Amino acid sequence: MRILVTGAAGFIGSHYVRTMLAGGYPGYEDARVTVLDKLTYAGNRDNLPASHPRLEFVEGDICDLPLLCELLPGHDAVVHMAAESHVDRSIEAAADFIRTNVGGTQTVLEACLRSGIDRIVHVSTDEVYGSIATGSWTEEWPLQPNSPYAASKASSDLVARAYTRTHGLNLSITRCSNNYGPYQHPEKLIPLFVTNLLEGRPVPLYGDGSNVREWLHVDDHCRGIQLVLAQGRAGEVYNIGGGNEYTNLEITKLLLELCGADDSMIRPVADRKGHDLRYSIDEGKIRRALGYEPRIAFDRGLADTVAWYRDNPGWWKGVRRGGPAK
Repeated sequence: MRILVTGAAGFIGSHYVRTMLAGGYPGYEDARVTVLDKLTYAGNRDNLPASHPRLEFVEGDICDLPLLCELLPGHDAVVHMAAESHVDRSIEAAADFIRTNVGGTQTVLEACLRSGIDRIVHVSTDEVYGSIATGSWTEEWPLQPNSPYAASKASSDLVARAYTRTHGLNLSITRCSNNYGPYQHPEKLIPLFVTNLLEGRPVPLYGDGSNVREWLHVDDHCRGIQLVLAQGRAGEVYNIGGGNEYTNLEITKLLLELCGADDSMIRPVADRKGHDLRYSIDEGKIRRALGYEPRIAFDRGLADTVAWYRDNPGWWKGVRRGGPAK
C-alpha cells in the first residue's frame, strides 16, 4: 500500500502521517507514505519523522499538474489535506485561498484521474455550512459559507463532487469541527492563547466571546479520516465531530486556569468581519456507517495540549519567529 498525503507537513496532515508510520491504523502498518507539501509558513519539516524508511517527502505545489502527474503513478490512494486554512488571513488575502483550495484541488483531482488513482479522500471543514443558531448540520445541509476561507473550501467540495459524478472517481469528502492538539500553528485560537499565556502576554478575545465552536482532538479527526479512507463510500460526505460545544469565552477561561492565569489577561478586541456565531455538526452518519467514536475527552485533551506547548517551547517559538520551515 502506497499513499500520497498533500499538505502533510502541517498540523493535521503530519499527525495523520506520524500515526500511520507508527502502525496506528490497522491494515496500514506497512504502508508507504509520500508527503507533498509546499512548505508555506504553516508547513514544517520538523513535524515529520524525516528519516523514517517508509516516508518520502516531496516539496512542491498542488497547483503543479506536471509534478503531480509525475509523482502519482504507483500510489494506491490520495488523502488531500493541503489548504490555506486561516479565516483571518483569508479576509486579507482571499486570492491565495481561491488559488490553493479551489485551483489546487482541481489540479490534484485531474492528476488522480490521469494517473488512475483507486481511492481519494478530500478533507474539508464544517465552516462550509455557515452558521447555525440551533440544532446541528447533517451532511445534506446546504453549503452557505460566510468567509473567503469557507467559500474556497465549499468550492473545493463542489469540485470534488463534480469529478466524482462526472469521471467516477472513488472519492469521499470529510468535514470536521475545530481541531486542537500538539503541533498546531500558533495563529489558531488554542495555541495562540496558550503560547501567549506561557510568555505572560494577554490573550485577544474577539467581541464578547459568545461564538460557539465544537472541538475535536486531532487524533480523533485523523482516525475518522482513516476510517473513511478504508471503508467510506464513493460520492459520500462524512461529518467528523467531537460531540462538544464551548463558547470562545469558556475556552479562554479553561486555558487561563490550565496556565495559572486569571481574567486580567483577557483583552477584548474588535470582532472578526462576518464572524460565524455557532458551528455544530451531526456526526451520526460516520458513527452508524463506519463505527466512528471520539476517544479523547475534551478536558483531558486540552490539558495534554497545554502541557505539550509548555514542554516544547523551542518548536512554537521557532514557528512564531517565522523560522525556516525546511
